[in-house]
Amino acid sequence: MLGNFQQSQLRIEIDASATAIRDSLLRPEKLEKWLPLGRFASGMPEELHLGFEYTSNIGPFPIHHHVDVVGSNCLRLLLSKGIDGFQEWYWGEGWVQSRLEGVTPLPLALGQTLSLLSLRQFLNTGV
Repeated sequence: MLGNFQQSQLRIEIDASATAIRDSLLRPEKLEKWLPLGRFASGMPEELHLGFEYTSNIGPFPIHHHVDVVGSNCLRLLLSKGIDGFQEWYWGEGWVQSRLEGVTPLPLALGQTLSLLSLRQFLNTGV
């Protein structure tokens, strides 16, 4: 993989319950509503589960995701193709945290910041 090793870890406060945050991260129908450029192919499950794999695109870069860990307050995705690395999500009442590491030509910190702000806006609209 061409690119630079990058890492970013962000935590923000969100006026939402842990359940609402969890649903927004694990249910593809909700993910598509807040994830920038988040469009998924047909065949997505109602909820992400251990071992499930899917591919999304950021511009010309396909990002392959493998669900490595799913818990009541965490999600870990192994990433390949456009990003070789991983993303971890942790959440609780009123907060969410994301850790992203990988080799990529994409600006990871910028993308992660935009994603978290989009998630906050989505949850603040009460959807």
